[in-house]
Amino acid sequence: MIQVKNVVKSFDGKQILRGTSLHVKKGNIYGLVGPNGAGKTTIIRHITGIYKENAGEILIKGEPIWENVRMKQSIAYIPDDIFFFTGATLKEMRKFYKALYPNFDDELFEKLEPFFPKVDKRRKIKTYSKGMQKQMAFWLSIACKPEILILDEPVDGLDPVMRKQVWSILMKEVADRQLTVLVSSHNLRELEDVCDHVGIMSEGSVILERSLEELQENTLKIQMAFDGEEPDFADVQDVIHKSRSGRVLTLIVKGNAAQITAQIEAKKPLFYDLLPLTLEEIFIYELGGKNYEVKDILL
Repeated sequence: MIQVKNVVKSFDGKQILRGTSLHVKKGNIYGLVGPNGAGKTTIIRHITGIYKENAGEILIKGEPIWENVRMKQSIAYIPDDIFFFTGATLKEMRKFYKALYPNFDDELFEKLEPFFPKVDKRRKIKTYSKGMQKQMAFWLSIACKPEILILDEPVDGLDPVMRKQVWSILMKEVADRQLTVLVSSHNLRELEDVCDHVGIMSEGSVILERSLEELQENTLKIQMAFDGEEPDFADVQDVIHKSRSGRVLTLIVKGNAAQITAQIEAKKPLFYDLLPLTLEEIFIYELGGKNYEVKDILL
């Protein structure tokens, strides 16, 4: 659905994107994470056709997005900094969106109203808080019935109840009509609950792109204790972290779960336990040592 191939972009002689590539499949929710200045917003503005790349290629459904009006009508974009016309009400912005998006669904717009009970369609949008304005942006964007929804820090400013409400609406759209979602966020814990695939950016490049299932299946946390001297773990491949708290030893290991379990059992521990890793932990252990900036944002 979305293909970004070796995109390069510079502003005023400074290279911001350094051969960035990522791939988002139809009907997936793809989480894009990384530290400030990594290039997340810049690549999003290329995918939405706001910026034109200096080199590389960006395809939406196999077509270049730059100056492609028809393809842009299939994309809704909610930036971190919401923009509405000065003095406009939600009722007026609805008319504007309806003129831009051929698939705008008036019936769906009305059905969504109970989910945003504090919004008055006749009140000027600028008089609302950023969180309330973001609610209105979601309301309008979903009613556009886009094929692709692109979100930059989507729930920043929303209270916990509304955050859950918004994600529930998005998940239903994904399930019902194969909506494709690309979401950029610093909140790894939240992405873990909703994303199918995750990419992490650092210094203008996507340095890791995997499915959540693959990440969680191939990285294990093992806690164990031994009677007496600790055995040698040289035969256990890809131990990426080792720590001790009292008699309890913790290993973070990449590899096949069955093989690793057999290796641990052969060392005859008093006990051992395999624990699931959070997405946040996986990124810390996999990437924390490679780049201080990545480590800093994930801790």
